[in-house]
Amino acid sequence: MKFWTILCAAAVSTVAMLQIARADVSVGVRQILAPSKERGVNLDVTVWYPAQAGGEKVILGENAFFTGTPAMRDAPISEGRFPLILLSHGAGLAGSAQALSWIATPLARQGFVVAAPTHPGNTGKNKSAAETMKLWLRPADLTEALNTIQKEDFFQNHLDQDEIAALGLSMGGNTALAIAGARVNPQLLAGYCDTNLLNPSLCGWVRQSGVDLHAMNLQPAGRDNKDDRIRFAMAIDPAPSDIFDFKSFASIKIPVDIINLGRPGEIPPTLQASWISKAISNARYAVIEDASHYSMFAECKPGAHDILKAEKIDDPLCDDGGGRSRAQIHAQLVSMITDAFNRTLKADQ
Repeated sequence: MKFWTILCAAAVSTVAMLQIARADVSVGVRQILAPSKERGVNLDVTVWYPAQAGGEKVILGENAFFTGTPAMRDAPISEGRFPLILLSHGAGLAGSAQALSWIATPLARQGFVVAAPTHPGNTGKNKSAAETMKLWLRPADLTEALNTIQKEDFFQNHLDQDEIAALGLSMGGNTALAIAGARVNPQLLAGYCDTNLLNPSLCGWVRQSGVDLHAMNLQPAGRDNKDDRIRFAMAIDPAPSDIFDFKSFASIKIPVDIINLGRPGEIPPTLQASWISKAISNARYAVIEDASHYSMFAECKPGAHDILKAEKIDDPLCDDGGGRSRAQIHAQLVSMITDAFNRTLKADQ
């Protein structure tokens, strides 16, 4: 297990920005439906992939607050076989697959297929606090997305079936750890929102929605959601990080990378994950000190601060932790993620 603090070096960001901006590689995007018996619905899965010329230009992830990212819908896929990354999003305003287009698009440019299911209930018109808190269903969503994409004719001959990883941000980071083998402690989950001390934003919504976690059936929360097809997992600001059964981390045998956003000592306890990295035998841990939890959102549009104020949204969605721009922090994150996936998934190529 290694610990290192990431320095805010402009050179690193510049190199990563150049990688992201490569104009010689097109990115395709395609929507597929993954049946989920447990959810009782079809999961909407967004898939980004290295593409040949063609398709229809679309902008993904754009809304009143955040900029979107372009891709070519239904473009022909490039020749070759590519590692697959299962991507899990967070909750709230970033609670959809396409909200993570800022990170999926550059990963596709670097030669990965990225498949992200939208976890039901996390955002939009069907937003539900009760469904959002059913954390044990999220890794199952990734497994169902994997089952489906492996059978899709469009991708079947272009996936390296032995090179599969999971990547998650915020609540998606919790999901990535779970599919690697970490288990939720149902008692800790039941008491998570007893006060506002752990997560004021999430728990305020849970209580406002009339959801009592103690009254929910949390027996399935402690189940094993490990998918043995996953060779590597990466979690960025996993949340909640403090509801896991500590003993379950010892069962994780695959490599795991964890990144926290913020200065040590100032990272909220429910996001702090250094202790998790110490409990996993093959884990790496990093910190980006001049970032914040909100740095994993897309870049904010001009005037977004005013809209947030008018909408009475108190969370500092457009604020980062230091002097660098969100674009620079994103570039560093993409560089770190790409390096990690190349190290673990492309090591033999």
